[in-house]
Amino acid sequence: MKYYIVIPSHNEEKHISLTLQSLVEQTVLPSKIIVVNDNSTDRTAVIVKEFSENYSWITLVNKTSDATHLPGSKVIQAFQKGLETLDDNYDFLVKADADLIFPTNYFETIISHFKSDERIGMVGGFAYIEKNGDWILENLTDKDHIRGAFKAYRKATFEQIGGLKPAMGWDTVDELLCKFYNWKVVTDETLKVKHLKPTGANYNKTARYQQGEAFYTLGYGFLITTIASAKLALMKRKPLLFFDYVKGYWKAKSEKKPLLVTEVQAKFIRDYRLSKMKEKFI
Repeated sequence: MKYYIVIPSHNEEKHISLTLQSLVEQTVLPSKIIVVNDNSTDRTAVIVKEFSENYSWITLVNKTSDATHLPGSKVIQAFQKGLETLDDNYDFLVKADADLIFPTNYFETIISHFKSDERIGMVGGFAYIEKNGDWILENLTDKDHIRGAFKAYRKATFEQIGGLKPAMGWDTVDELLCKFYNWKVVTDETLKVKHLKPTGANYNKTARYQQGEAFYTLGYGFLITTIASAKLALMKRKPLLFFDYVKGYWKAKSEKKPLLVTEVQAKFIRDYRLSKMKEKFI
């Protein structure tokens, strides 16, 4: 199977070489890697250029944007910039972060999953972070969720869900729309990806309400938002974030922010979320 990778990057000189090195050492190589240098002020572009000189299938694309790092919109806008440079002659497409080290068999294993069932629409492994010299699971989500740092989409799936939404919550709505269209989402616990920078390390203070806004734009409704906010705040070990999330939800509702999904899809998402919550209590 043929696959392309798009990597949005902003000031990643400390990590991008490790990410690219892990990709050029894959047992099944990508056909193309596009690294989108999004307004970096460090040596990110220089490092990527050096790789592109040694590997013809690695390309640097430069993008100018606001340097402020807000979750969701900025990274997906950079991803779209990279996507515009690609043809559609691929079997699956990967959105990857620039601070990862993939195991050498990562994409060989991803391919085997896609080949095993034509209804599998998305596949991914798990993120691990370094703590006291050990690599431990970055436990911020359920085991059936693929982290936004490394998403692999079957082409037909990517097209049917309408690509990626340039807003916080993009890496949740993609999976929910997969389920809406009856695609399977597969996670593989044997695929351990080293995540070199903790999630959210670059988010500024104005981003703290955006999680609640994202819950609103996903069509969750207040009940599911309350439960999801409590769970996420506890998983991050910052209970007071719960109030920021709920405030963000009401802020988005009062401003009548547009949903990322249709009303029909929103109803499906609420029903699906409630059914998953009930399963955990039964």
